[in-house]
Amino acid sequence: VRAQGDTYQVVADVSQFEPPDIVVTTSNCHVAIHAEKVAEDGTVCDTFTHKCQLPEDTDPLSVSCTLTETGTLVITARR
Repeated sequence: VRAQGDTYQVVADVSQFEPPDIVVTTSNCHVAIHAEKVAEDGTVCDTFTHKCQLPEDTDPLSVSCTLTETGTLVITARR
């Protein structure tokens, strides 16, 4: 978690996954990223999981995320 001005930021490289494969959840100042690539035969061929705790002064209603064209997931939250 990086602090930048009045926001916190979490960055993850999920370039090997398609946007529908990526799920971001928040709960009690925790952020969880889970991505899963499923092969055509239904088997899971790649996964990514990352969990982190946001600082206590984070506004929980301000958490948002953006996926860049290069596959970088950027999660931001205001203080």
